[in-house]
Amino acid sequence: MKRISLFIVCLIAASFLFHEIVSAGMLGGSRSRQSAVPDVPTGATLWEQLKKMNYSKTMKIWPGKTSLYEGREPHGAFLTTYVNGPAFMGVAGKKGSLPAGSVIVKENYSPEKKLVAITVMSKVPAYNPEGGDWFWARYAPDGKIEAEGKVEACINCHAAKKDNDFIMTGPLK
Repeated sequence: MKRISLFIVCLIAASFLFHEIVSAGMLGGSRSRQSAVPDVPTGATLWEQLKKMNYSKTMKIWPGKTSLYEGREPHGAFLTTYVNGPAFMGVAGKKGSLPAGSVIVKENYSPEKKLVAITVMSKVPAYNPEGGDWFWARYAPDGKIEAEGKVEACINCHAAKKDNDFIMTGPLK
């Protein structure tokens, strides 16, 4: 009887530990270091997470792009686009769409190559199916929120690439 009780206690402890490891993202789950964003972000929480992770050092540049590539309005004359792990795998693997947890950070530069804004797309399951489930945000270079959420201007413009998961930067297929 003691052996069975000890076994049950160990099983419960192991189950609890496994749950904690998965929740912390240590097994590469949805909360891994590069994909950690709130389930339903706000502009403020998303910015804090990007700052905390030092996105420009920990995220990869969009596959096939370089820093300060030629851009277009409304984003800027030059752009640098970063993607987190799930987004990178979706883009590089030509999956056709990006998975939940994907984050795209676009630094927008003037013709003089001065940072003028940072725009972000964060894929949140069931957040806004009409807008590809993207949470949109635009920040001033200092992190001040200029737009966030279901930003109509972003959705309307990116809808031209609805068949490419609302992504303008490059093909996903």
